[in-house]
Amino acid sequence: MTTATHRNTAATAGTTTPVGRMAALARAELTLLGRTKATLVAALFVPLVLPFSLRTAVDEMDLDGTGLSVGSVILPSAIGFSLLFAVYSSLVSVYAARREELVLKRLRTGELRDTEILAGAALPSVAIGLVQSVVLSAACVALLDAGAPQAPHYAVLGLVLGLVMWPALAAVTSAFSRSVEGAQVAAMPLLIISMLASGTFVPLEILPDRLASVLELLPLTPIVTLIRGGWAGNLSAYDALGAIATGVAWTVLALWAVRRWFRWEPRR
Repeated sequence: MTTATHRNTAATAGTTTPVGRMAALARAELTLLGRTKATLVAALFVPLVLPFSLRTAVDEMDLDGTGLSVGSVILPSAIGFSLLFAVYSSLVSVYAARREELVLKRLRTGELRDTEILAGAALPSVAIGLVQSVVLSAACVALLDAGAPQAPHYAVLGLVLGLVMWPALAAVTSAFSRSVEGAQVAAMPLLIISMLASGTFVPLEILPDRLASVLELLPLTPIVTLIRGGWAGNLSAYDALGAIATGVAWTVLALWAVRRWFRWEPRR
């Protein structure tokens, strides 16, 4: 067997593994994402700009007794915005567009399994969200004196949980739209509620206990709680377990809903 033939055989074998197939799909999806200017701008720039617009509002908050600083308030909010815009909102459009273009239907006729199709399509957005989270964390440490995380395991767990949960929620949301434009409309309720009520604009620590206990049940709240508590070091084991349980419950529910309602063909 010649060297060239061996290389071709190795490349073919590599792409027939689940990891190879998802990587190939992710590369193709990244190329398509780069051609969709509106989605790309929203995914890349909105999460980077929006958090620092909160600086004035956070400066006026009474954080005494909460164990929070300006940096530990803005940093988790910034990561939350990245999950909402770079991951959730962009993926709702991606799944809807690929469905309407019959891409998903064609992919299912090949070697790719359903989970590989959904995961491969999500990988570019997840990678963007991960890179943004690292960049925003570094910026908050440098510019807002956020300091190092006091309980980094909680912060990492919150980020990983968010990077799994929000693609699944995006897949569910896309099932309830008839077009790419309709997908963005379908995404707005959860997007707005999560932005306003999950501790991103106003930390739950300064809200009345009864209201905070209700808002803790929203899907973005456990992510923000774990990252903020991990950075500030003020998260008790009981509160951490509660946030983890809520986040896992939403993830399991979203994955079940994807299996139950996700559409692979255009809605007519």
